[in-house]
Amino acid sequence: MNQKNAEFRKKAIELVGKMTLEERASQLRFDAPAVERLGVPAYNWWNEGLHGLARAGTATMFPQAIALASMFDSEKLYEVADIISTETRAKYNMSIAKEDRDIYKGLTLWSPNINIFRDPRWGRGHETYGEDPYLTATLGAAFVKGLQQLDNDEYMKTAACAKHFAVHSGPEESRHEFDAIATQKDMRETYLPAFEVLVKEAGVESVMGAYNRTNGEPCCGSKTLLKDILRDEWGFEGHVVSDCWAICDFHLHHHVTNTPAESAAMALKNGCDVNCGNMYQIIMTSYELGLVTEEEITTAAVNLFTTRFKLGMFDESCKYDKVPYSVIESPEHMKEALVTAEKSMVLLKNDNILPLDKKAIKSIAVIGPTADSREVLKGNYAGTSSNYVTILEGIKAEVSPDTRVFYSEGSHLYKNRVENLGKPNDRLSEAMAVAEMSDVVVLCLGLDSSIEGEQGDTGNAFAAGDKIDLGLPETQRNLLDAVLSVKKPTILMLSTGSAMDLNLADEKCAAIIQTWYCGALGGTAAANILFGKANPSAKLPVTFYRSLDSIPAFEDYSMKGRTYRYINEVPLYSFGYGLSYSTIEYANAKSSAANGVLKDGEALTISVDVKNTSDRDCEEVSQVYVKVKDSAFSVKHYSLCSFARTALKAGETKTITFSIDPAWRQVVTDEGEKIFDGSGYVFYIGGSQPDEASVSRLGKKPVSLELGR
Repeated sequence: MNQKNAEFRKKAIELVGKMTLEERASQLRFDAPAVERLGVPAYNWWNEGLHGLARAGTATMFPQAIALASMFDSEKLYEVADIISTETRAKYNMSIAKEDRDIYKGLTLWSPNINIFRDPRWGRGHETYGEDPYLTATLGAAFVKGLQQLDNDEYMKTAACAKHFAVHSGPEESRHEFDAIATQKDMRETYLPAFEVLVKEAGVESVMGAYNRTNGEPCCGSKTLLKDILRDEWGFEGHVVSDCWAICDFHLHHHVTNTPAESAAMALKNGCDVNCGNMYQIIMTSYELGLVTEEEITTAAVNLFTTRFKLGMFDESCKYDKVPYSVIESPEHMKEALVTAEKSMVLLKNDNILPLDKKAIKSIAVIGPTADSREVLKGNYAGTSSNYVTILEGIKAEVSPDTRVFYSEGSHLYKNRVENLGKPNDRLSEAMAVAEMSDVVVLCLGLDSSIEGEQGDTGNAFAAGDKIDLGLPETQRNLLDAVLSVKKPTILMLSTGSAMDLNLADEKCAAIIQTWYCGALGGTAAANILFGKANPSAKLPVTFYRSLDSIPAFEDYSMKGRTYRYINEVPLYSFGYGLSYSTIEYANAKSSAANGVLKDGEALTISVDVKNTSDRDCEEVSQVYVKVKDSAFSVKHYSLCSFARTALKAGETKTITFSIDPAWRQVVTDEGEKIFDGSGYVFYIGGSQPDEASVSRLGKKPVSLELGR
């Protein structure tokens, strides 16, 4: 523990020491009451900031987390998080001035979600940074540092939370009783690395447990996870929070305890400091039954007050207390919302139709249930914007005054009627009519957080928020068929938070853009990309499979056959894939390894020349993948180990240097031990991974570099 943190903990120990045991116990609730005699105000620990300050009224709304991941840009993630923390401070300052200490008004943000998006059916996958541990760890660390700002001031700006610890990614429907069984190799190779980086390198202040069990132990009361790994192995110094009402699952659904008092005791004894829920309201009953000790209650209270001291809550000179409410949705913040939306949309296909020529197009049909939807901009865990721009609105604002824009909803998002009295598919004729009258069709399909999200947030037939398959709802499949039958050039704008079945669209649409849930100004960003004001640069943080046929059962937590590192088939679109309006060449890959031999634990740099061979400025996302040669423990294919986003003028060449952390070229044994192994390494450097699907679509391979060991 550094000196600064030691001072905060000392203050916490002194303050908690003045409290009665009952007062200490009361502070372990997420809605901690005031201790008026000691000048301690009430505090609600529950606040959200996944892609903007959420659920607390007006705030800048950025694209959903999965979209932010598509930028492959840790610097931009840091800037986004810094804006979120600034607006959180502004809202907090306003609230306490009005004596409002309610939920969603505090400084402890329960973000980011760094679970691995291992299965495309998972409804909450769009809250994550995708399927790769390195990408998730790197972006998650940048986001945490941006929220907390520990390097810039004596106090934290806000406190971040790494969730859900650990091995958590559906099914949503059974999360309260599910046991995620994972091998030690999968734990250390896939599920735990991002959490380890956020604890050891980013200094994340809080960790949230998951609802489910992992290898038999409920995550919010797991000795293995919370004590052995988090505290003892990684040296975590912050506080642990339960997921909401997860502790009552111990006796109600997991059946590892018999009573509420036993459940509260199991969580507290194994290191859960604050309970989102109601189980810690009876922590004194657990104490009176001899299930927990005074020391355990005190330790948790000290952990929590250390965080509050680190946030400057008891210091009137904390500079963040002066952040004014006027920063909310400031022009600078809204500009960043637009920039991130542009940088996060992935161009999946382009048969030379994009960018559209505004002067040449006399009529354009905008069709589909997501074309004029505000909900599809939001994702979940969202705030409220004062300025939403849908895709339809963005296109209307951008086209030439002489261009006619026709619009048809085409279908409901998932119901077979748009109007209550209509017959099934009652808007298909209109959609076909406007398509026939137009030079080009922009077809807007997808989902939204009402049918793709968290269990409890949805009330529909889609398996409690998870997808039942990779297909669009039947109503939208019918709409797609109908529009394509008109045989007009069709651009598909797909707004989802996860990979879908796009086989038909890939075959017949002239272009496809994955917009994700693109934030308040997503419609402006979409129009800017369609008409060439912005050059697409994003890459997929997940694999788009051709089907579910080769993917294991949703409940199977083995990584075999999942994600780009272990896939058994050629995907439709690969992790790391995304097109641009520019063309890029890579050459002259060099390494710092002497004589082409890389020693175990040795730092490594790789440089490569990157040239924009087009007449259009661009930003290129360069990626480095490593394959460990001749090791029985290597992943099936290769793993991302570095990336960089670089601005390139038309015709410009830059030399990019990547630093490869030795930890990301280790392999993991069956027992979960990380080791250096094999005869050497192959590094692939380019704008994609070197898999068959990417090479086929791009017509070129990344450059490679072989090093011995």
